[in-house]
Amino acid sequence: MAERVAIVLAAGVSSRMHTQLPKVLHEVSGRPMLDCVLSACRQAGMKRLYVVVGFGADQVKQRFADASDIVWVHQGQQRGTAHAVLCCKEHLKDFAGDTMILCGDGPLIRAQTLTILVEKHQAERAAATLATAILEDPTGYGRIVRDAYGNMQGIVEHADCTPEQLAIREVNPSYYLFDNAVLFEALAEVKPNNVKGELYLTDAVCGVIASGHKVVAVTAVRPEEAMSVNSRLQLSVVSKIMQHRIQQGLMDSGVTIVDPDNTWIDARVQIGQDTVVEPFTYIHGNVQIGRRCRIGPFAYVADGVVLADDETLGAFQERGEPVAAKTKKTR
Repeated sequence: MAERVAIVLAAGVSSRMHTQLPKVLHEVSGRPMLDCVLSACRQAGMKRLYVVVGFGADQVKQRFADASDIVWVHQGQQRGTAHAVLCCKEHLKDFAGDTMILCGDGPLIRAQTLTILVEKHQAERAAATLATAILEDPTGYGRIVRDAYGNMQGIVEHADCTPEQLAIREVNPSYYLFDNAVLFEALAEVKPNNVKGELYLTDAVCGVIASGHKVVAVTAVRPEEAMSVNSRLQLSVVSKIMQHRIQQGLMDSGVTIVDPDNTWIDARVQIGQDTVVEPFTYIHGNVQIGRRCRIGPFAYVADGVVLADDETLGAFQERGEPVAAKTKKTR
């Protein structure tokens, strides 16, 4: 079985977000977007993570200073996705395994999807494999072009599509897995033949196909997972989806959440079985709540708080001490 590493692209500037904070550090349910992507990579078996940074690089590095599996790669000038990957060439020039490539601004990514991508790549003995999505509205995405037998033929960017290709609903959400040697051979041939004068990773995929190597695409990405964040509105939409995931996971484990639409729970929160969370409750940060507790309504639980089994934090109460203290503060 080939060894696998991941390259995560996190160097871009988001002008539409009007922010001085690196886009990948904006939080979704208490976690930086980049952390969501890195976590999925680790769960899918990636042993080394090459994170390409540019704007706000020092801030990003500081936020993940404790991660021992990250290699930081600097992209001084943003010249496209293929250029970002090429910045990793010196680190990977002798690597003989498979390289996954993902974007750091797609926090809804799931490890299960990456595992499907890996399994398809191995089963097909492919040089490159893409995980694709089927969208009701594919506007703005590159379309996956297949032949009459379903074989991958290429990726056509939205602006370059014919009327027939615009009708294709299978899109490229930028989930890639390459044989590392084939990847960098293809990247060497990519030219900036576009209006922006940038080097596109999709052109490398087309180059791999043109060279006769096997390229496959597996439709494994849920529509929500294809969403990237490029505006504050998109950040809000993604955060709501993440809240649904978090709360569904808690309810599946035996927690009662009376009104999910009017409850907010941080991704880092742990809640024990048979605890009830009442409406208009906000639980933030690294919080541990025991079994058979009752929280709310209108309660606030702050970062670091630990609640023992059978505790009650009632209406309009907050718990802000980072210990399992018995003192409760009423607003």
